[in-house]
Amino acid sequence: MLCLTFWSFFSCNAQSTKSQKEKIVGGPCEGCEAIFEYGDKKLLPIDTLPLFIENEPKLKITGKVYQSDGKSPAEGVIIYIYHTNRSGFYQTQGDEEGWAIRHGFIRGWVKTDSKGNYTFYTFRPAAYPDRNEPEHIHLTVKEPGKIAYYLDDFVFEDDPLLTIEKRKNLENRGGSGVVNPIMENGILTINRDLFLGLNIPYYE
Repeated sequence: MLCLTFWSFFSCNAQSTKSQKEKIVGGPCEGCEAIFEYGDKKLLPIDTLPLFIENEPKLKITGKVYQSDGKSPAEGVIIYIYHTNRSGFYQTQGDEEGWAIRHGFIRGWVKTDSKGNYTFYTFRPAAYPDRNEPEHIHLTVKEPGKIAYYLDDFVFEDDPLLTIEKRKNLENRGGSGVVNPIMENGILTINRDLFLGLNIPYYE
């Protein structure tokens, strides 16, 4: 997720401009500014992404966010996710602005509660049409006092595109993103706890 040529000014400069009093961590992060694009929406610990009802298989993504000590729950952390549709595209409606032009409208935001809880309701994305990457869900966090940074994508244990070589290249930012959905109450459920600062460059 490096700042690419076309987006380098928009992405990297925007972070430094908006966050001058916040600690820079995590290294370059293309598109992390999208975490602020929730507008006037009141962020809660639970969010439902667009097209959840229309698509199968449905997913519930849930867990807790912990502070850098790995034990204390982290309250007030914003989490942003986005992913492809069932055809492997970042679906748009034509009126997108900002990072939604690239990320599409299948995206959502939550803010953790006092116990660090978060939950998203969405559906399992498809791999890109060229099948050069495993199915994945992008993940960015913003904790108080630090700029936004990305964590390892959610990727699926049973995905044949998640090869041994690709597993070796995972950075485990915030903990492992390899998940194994389990059917609970009629919906595939992912449980993943997030650990702030874990394997994040320049984090103190």
